[in-house]
Amino acid sequence: MTTVTDEDIQALRDALGPLRDREQVAARLLEASAKHSFDPDTELDWDSAVEDGKWFWPPELVSLYDTPLWRKMSEEQRMELARHEAASLASLGIWFEIILMQLLVRHIYDKSVTSKHVRYALTEIADECRHSMMFARMIEWGGAPSYPVPRRYHNLARVLKTISTTPGSFAATLLGEEILDWMQRLTFPDERVQSLVRGVTRIHVVEEARHVRYAREELRRQMVTAPLWERRLTRLNCGEAARVFSVCFVNPQVYDNVGLDRHEAVAQVKASGHRAEVMQTGAKRLTDFFDDIGVLNGVGRRLWKSSGLLA
Repeated sequence: MTTVTDEDIQALRDALGPLRDREQVAARLLEASAKHSFDPDTELDWDSAVEDGKWFWPPELVSLYDTPLWRKMSEEQRMELARHEAASLASLGIWFEIILMQLLVRHIYDKSVTSKHVRYALTEIADECRHSMMFARMIEWGGAPSYPVPRRYHNLARVLKTISTTPGSFAATLLGEEILDWMQRLTFPDERVQSLVRGVTRIHVVEEARHVRYAREELRRQMVTAPLWERRLTRLNCGEAARVFSVCFVNPQVYDNVGLDRHEAVAQVKASGHRAEVMQTGAKRLTDFFDDIGVLNGVGRRLWKSSGLLA
């Protein structure tokens, strides 16, 4: 099989323009990491008390917002649902980041350990370790339980990450990062939200911006240089990952825990035009990018539509 060198790649393009040099991208990201990295253990006031009258998540981003059930709920019950959904999303984030760390380690396994590309991947893994611990502390601080994804999806993820192609790994990375990032960009400046939650989302947004850049640049490279079979498998895996992600986005146990009928709540979320708009708006920047570089072709596109993340 012909090896594609960095010199070859510099001469290649995709729909977004020329591909960038991998080492130059990594050098810029390493510089940004040195300037803008945080230690959540010391950056955030974990001894602070929960603030009365403040949300744990913006109400417009709560799954039941503007449904008939939401309109029947008291303000106290709405805020309690937001607290549990924040814990559910943090639990989902930890699950995704643990998967991401495994995929990143596999990506760099055969690469030069002295390259900036590998050094940045290790830097990102360190970031993700801190993020996972930060999310776990936030769940504990807020007093809600953690919400593991259902066992069948937990085990399905074992399969997806085992058979994932390299471009599939970076596509899944972006799926796990960009929708939550969009929501967190709305959360950290929102003064209605708990100060500690805003601090957590601010740290995550700043550091995830680098992770998104790294994944986007590498995915573009992979979709240009990977063999046809690998690109086809990537589209399929990515579409299935989108379906799983959308199902697991909010654990339905949250409805039980705030005294709602789970089946009624899930049905109203599925029927909610507002919720569909929130999820598709949150995914739009990502789906536009995937469309541009050829990830949303064929069966993969149909799976994305079935996930509800693509109109």
